[in-house]
Amino acid sequence: MPLDPHAQFEQHVLENLEFSPTGEVPHTPAHQEALAHLIAAHQVYPSADHAHGHVSVRTLAALPAFYAHNLEAVIKGEVAEADLESDESIFDRYVASLPASLREAAEVSRSLAVGRRLLHRAKHDGEIVHDPVHSLFLIPGCGPHPGLPGNYLHGSIFQDHIDDLAGAWALHVHDRDDGAATCEVPTREAALEKLEELLASAPFLLSELEALDFQMN
Repeated sequence: MPLDPHAQFEQHVLENLEFSPTGEVPHTPAHQEALAHLIAAHQVYPSADHAHGHVSVRTLAALPAFYAHNLEAVIKGEVAEADLESDESIFDRYVASLPASLREAAEVSRSLAVGRRLLHRAKHDGEIVHDPVHSLFLIPGCGPHPGLPGNYLHGSIFQDHIDDLAGAWALHVHDRDDGAATCEVPTREAALEKLEELLASAPFLLSELEALDFQMN
């Protein structure tokens, strides 16, 4: 059975986009219509690195995710909280993975990603009473706005409880602007399971996380 000529052309446009250094395709009506179909089908996302470019899901699927190498052991109580890989170290690994041309832009975003730890400190009557377990992760994807350089969403898994590792935990995922998805879970085990779901689902649009019980901002 012959292939649908429209599907063939969309595949051609997708391949052109992937080989383009800026992720752009010709501005003919046919190419732009095919691009619109690919966007609607969630096969391509707006590029974080080129203002008018796009990046394919299959390109993003080949990228690594970044999170604390010993996070599972810390959450399970097998490793001390103080030994959790730092957010700075995780971000360093992300930056090192990028092409040299993107690293300076990524460093500009460091405070945006790493600085969220301060926002999640547990407080009582305005006073910090506990510095909770908090860990950065970076996952390929896109939100209502593009992500960080390299097309990464950044997020955190953190303890939302002032006593110990038991109790409420949360996961937040952000693009580089105000797009965000959040999820609260009752236990540390559920938090780790939810992070594993995120990693297995990447790359994704933030809006797709509603299927994983996240709330959009």
